[in-house]
Amino acid sequence: MIKDFILPDIGEGVVECELVDWMVKEGDVIVEDQPIADVMTDKALVQIPAPHGGVVTKLYYAKGEIAKVHEPLYAVDIEATSAEQTKQSSSQNNDAQVSTDQQNVEIGSTTDSVTVLGKAVEEFLLPDIGEGIVECELVEWLVEEGDQVVEDQPIADVMTDKALVQIPAIKNGKIVKLHYRKGQLAKVHEPLFAIEVESTSSVVESTQVETATTAVASTTSSVPQGKALASPAVRRLARMLDINIADVPGSGKSGRVYKEDVENFANGSSSNAQAQPVTTPTQSPVNDTVSQSIVKQAADTVEPIKGVKAVMAKMMVESVSTIPHFTYCEEFDLTELVALRTEMKERYSSDEVKLTMMPFFMKAMSLAINSFPVMNSQVNSDCSELTYKASHNIGMAVDSKVGLLVPNVKDVQDKSILDVAAEITRLTNAARSGRVSPADLKGGTISISNIGALGGTVATPIINKPEVAIVALGKLQVLPRFNAKGEVEARKIMQVSWSGDHRVIDGGTIARFCNLWKQYLEQPQEMLLAMK
Repeated sequence: MIKDFILPDIGEGVVECELVDWMVKEGDVIVEDQPIADVMTDKALVQIPAPHGGVVTKLYYAKGEIAKVHEPLYAVDIEATSAEQTKQSSSQNNDAQVSTDQQNVEIGSTTDSVTVLGKAVEEFLLPDIGEGIVECELVEWLVEEGDQVVEDQPIADVMTDKALVQIPAIKNGKIVKLHYRKGQLAKVHEPLFAIEVESTSSVVESTQVETATTAVASTTSSVPQGKALASPAVRRLARMLDINIADVPGSGKSGRVYKEDVENFANGSSSNAQAQPVTTPTQSPVNDTVSQSIVKQAADTVEPIKGVKAVMAKMMVESVSTIPHFTYCEEFDLTELVALRTEMKERYSSDEVKLTMMPFFMKAMSLAINSFPVMNSQVNSDCSELTYKASHNIGMAVDSKVGLLVPNVKDVQDKSILDVAAEITRLTNAARSGRVSPADLKGGTISISNIGALGGTVATPIINKPEVAIVALGKLQVLPRFNAKGEVEARKIMQVSWSGDHRVIDGGTIARFCNLWKQYLEQPQEMLLAMK
């Protein structure tokens, strides 16, 4: 079957690239992951690997020509086998023979579903796991190749740019192939793993078996690559560490070099590094100590910024660079609220409901929004329209194990304080485990950051775009304050710090809004009376 390889997206905003060098020619037999071409964008040199094995039938560009993204780069016959291949395949010795089970695995990795002796190997395609998400990081495999799994059993944890998502099995069967390694990026709508399931048919097409056998034989032979097989990110890491990537032994398929291989080589863990001279017993202890110190200083650790941290970095830069922030600070006396919450906590807290201070803050904020709807609005990209959001979806920043997450409680205006408390408990537990659902992270209209939980008092929080305001709560402190009689007494004081979008909110608006919010919190009876 002749199939065109469509040049994929190779960089944000890149629509074309120069064909620098073909690493194969028409008629060549190629295997999966073999480098096919080097192309140059306006930002970097990118190596294009083969997603399928087969025979190259056509190269659509000459060296030096401009290739278009989303158009054919080359054509490959993914089922073709030459007479020479057949001869080589049939002449393999007994040690290179492939068992029936192994053939099943290879067939599974090259077809969507192939039936063998009552069993069928099916590819599990990574489904849509969030709006606009096209790839995710493979955080952890929860199974191994050869494991028997049942329907709905967790198979893998993957990290999108918003949350950690667990992928379950949709059928009973045996895992025969895991297509990604821990830390690699998996593509949506492409195979994640292969599973062997029961089948009603036992017919196998001879061409499929031949293709699978040929694929096995091809992968056991050396692949003429010309260059080290590695992704652009790995090559970039090697350049940063001043390492010739061709010297790095690859641990992947066909000698593919991964990030860990480069790091191990830099740290002296590779065979090449071990061959270097070692300190002899005649060297002085002082010199040896100095030598070790120099080695330690040279072994810097390079860690990619990815997942939630990468998204947070991008969003924060975009927010600060496009929104004119201004900060407003105020002091709240929460002595009465703390007393009320302490009394209610004993009566209403449970495993499902943790009655913290946050439900009171959220409910009071929702009541204040009724009088100042602009605080719950969103502005479009060119600041030509302002949308007043009907739902009060109040977000709360959570310091989770995967980074900063901001889940939000939906429709606070329609919930009681205990309803809000139950939702906060659920979202906090989910966020801290890194398993908050994408739906809980979407649709926020205004946010609260509780920096006081870590000990801070005053902050300048960054707005969670496209929202127009965010508040940071400082830690609760017992401080001396004068009462109405001029007497000094201990009061429970909290500093709050607002950041507002100065394009749509002025200082007077945020001050009046904050004063009303403060009134509801300092005098809880006022909040209770304002509830509908």
